[in-house]
Amino acid sequence: MSTRIYTRNLPKPTRVTSHANALTRASTTAYSTRSKSTSAANTADDSGEKHALSWAEYLAIRGKKRRWELATTIPITSAAAIAGISYFGANTPQFMGFDPLLMSIVGTAGVAGLGYLISPMLGSQMWKLTHRSQLGLIEEKEKLFHQHIKRNRVDPSTQSTTNPVPDFYGEKIGSMKEYRQWLRDQARYRKKASWGPSN
Repeated sequence: MSTRIYTRNLPKPTRVTSHANALTRASTTAYSTRSKSTSAANTADDSGEKHALSWAEYLAIRGKKRRWELATTIPITSAAAIAGISYFGANTPQFMGFDPLLMSIVGTAGVAGLGYLISPMLGSQMWKLTHRSQLGLIEEKEKLFHQHIKRNRVDPSTQSTTNPVPDFYGEKIGSMKEYRQWLRDQARYRKKASWGPSN
């Protein structure tokens, strides 16, 4: 006697298998998404650490910026002086009875002085145009640098003709070596202000 197995009423596994496969794919996709997000976050952190400026790098950049400002001083001041000579040479000024030649000299000197004053600002703007990709990092470091300067610089109220304040704003600092020298100058100033100049 043979036994027959009727499978007509058994549930078909097709739909369950389909759901299981869908869940597996969804889980895999979610894991992959989390992995990519974590990887992207780690990459961003690594990138931020990689591109953060060290003090040595920042001070080197600061020194180059100062050289840009100084490099523009001579040509801009000279151009302003030439423009003043050309103008006042052709248009002799008359002012309250003063000697016209004297007024021409004063006017030319004034124009040259104005060129001298604005040349560092022009040099700074030109420098920024060539370092736009790093401006955010530089400005962030600049704030910290000025905090260091304010915290370590001397009290200018104790200065005298024999003991002037050494670089109050730290404008001449362009390297770690110059920064350490600046700190020594501040300490030397404090010592002289407290005990008087040594013989």
